[in-house]
Amino acid sequence: MPTSTTLALSLVLVAATAASAFAQAPSAPAAPKSVPATKLSTPAPAAKSAAPQGSTSAPSASPSATAPAAKMTPPVPTDYVIGAEDMLQITVWKNETLSRAVPVRPDGKISLPLLHDIHAAGLTAMQLRDKIAVALAEFMPSPEVSVIVTDVRSYKVSVLGEVNKPGVINLKADTTILEALAMAGGFRDFASPSKIVNFRKDSYGGTHKISFNYNRALKGQEDNLNLRSGDVIVVP
Repeated sequence: MPTSTTLALSLVLVAATAASAFAQAPSAPAAPKSVPATKLSTPAPAAKSAAPQGSTSAPSASPSATAPAAKMTPPVPTDYVIGAEDMLQITVWKNETLSRAVPVRPDGKISLPLLHDIHAAGLTAMQLRDKIAVALAEFMPSPEVSVIVTDVRSYKVSVLGEVNKPGVINLKADTTILEALAMAGGFRDFASPSKIVNFRKDSYGGTHKISFNYNRALKGQEDNLNLRSGDVIVVP
């Protein structure tokens, strides 16, 4: 049976061992120091630059680049003589009721409010403008009128005789006799290009014959005849 001395020594050893183990145990980590919450502000979005550097997006196309190309029509010369079937744009300044697009009837007249029928065929656009302004002066002070030929439909010539495509040709702009002969498909095998005749009516209803030598015109030895509406070209 153990003695009291032995028991006391055992207790001392047990206490010393426990103290040593407690000293070698790792210390618990210190609790983190609380940090007061800070309100985070969201930065305002940067303004979108017109052309950011390095941007891969293509610039928006301009309206002129995206719109289909308008069909260009030759301008009507100022000395063009209005004829039947032509389309006219009549504009009276500050008067939409009188402003309108009108066709020239087969009888050569146009119809307008207040004025009823006005003869337009045989006049230039400026002559018709003055004629309308004088007529409107009876109804309003100092009317300002403009006349524009928007579509030429009366400019027609005929090519007959020894050509491949004889018939009537509708023209839209100034045309020469060489151009008209080309539109008619050229000459047939037995044509006489040096004896071409152009028949033209004057303002009094008379008919004139204009001789034309195709071969000399090609060599620059004869003028290339400018055609008028109603001309009849005959190739023998």
